[in-house]
Amino acid sequence: MKKLFAEVTQIALGILLASIGLKAFLLPNGFLDGGATGIAILLSELTGIDISFLLIAVSAPFLLLAWYSLSRRVFMKSVLSITALAVMIHFENFTLITDDKLLIAIFGGLFLGAGIGVSVKNGAVLDGSEILGIYLHERFGISIGKVILSFNVILFSITAALLSIEVAMYSILTFLVTAKVIDLMIEGFEDHVGLMIVSACASDIEKSLSDKVGAGLTVYRNVEGYGKSGIQSDLSIIHTVVNRIDIKKTYNVIETIDQKAFVIEFHVNDIKGGIQRKYLTTSELKKLKPNWMGK
Repeated sequence: MKKLFAEVTQIALGILLASIGLKAFLLPNGFLDGGATGIAILLSELTGIDISFLLIAVSAPFLLLAWYSLSRRVFMKSVLSITALAVMIHFENFTLITDDKLLIAIFGGLFLGAGIGVSVKNGAVLDGSEILGIYLHERFGISIGKVILSFNVILFSITAALLSIEVAMYSILTFLVTAKVIDLMIEGFEDHVGLMIVSACASDIEKSLSDKVGAGLTVYRNVEGYGKSGIQSDLSIIHTVVNRIDIKKTYNVIETIDQKAFVIEFHVNDIKGGIQRKYLTTSELKKLKPNWMGK
């Protein structure tokens, strides 16, 4: 029950943020976002129909896809969230904050992206293009990113033809900001990096990384491989995940011990459990402060 209350509260916050982005920035200035929201805004600009009704109408086909491609729980959350967003947009009235087009595009995308990101993280979809991406990916194997990109290329091309190229360009900027903020809200502000380290001095590197970086390690021993020296056996491979803040320190540790170490770096989307260095907490931020800052 407590978990459900937390999810509902955060989804409500997401809806509020998204509605601020739309009503305080994008809609009064005729700017679009990508996806189903962008289609609704474009249709509203062309027909004069209240965007609240258009948002529900445009989202309906995507929600139908959600019935087949997502869980019933996510489907119900999405229906309620999109309906609540439409109601908020209909009744909300904000004073125009700025008439600077660049600020409108950036902050409109920021609020909208934060709202969508918080909602998605809690199992609710506020924009239908993601649902379309999931559906086509499951049916035909097309990547979700390519589906959303193609969808928005078509949308912004139509916007340039029917409204103006300038509006389309600012709308693209809004979409890029929105997409980036969604990623930050879902994946978190702290980026983690995975490393696979192959070295003849694996034992020394293992000990130094543990002592100096505080990283959790998985070590694969007695591994065989092929490299510059031909077939090699009895190798040890170190697999670790570090916060990007620690990446330079990690490489320094490795190079101090073995400059010829073979290192593969890869991005980590999500991790659970294990030893994770978090810096965006009060206790860890204090550790990062120079001595003079604490005085």
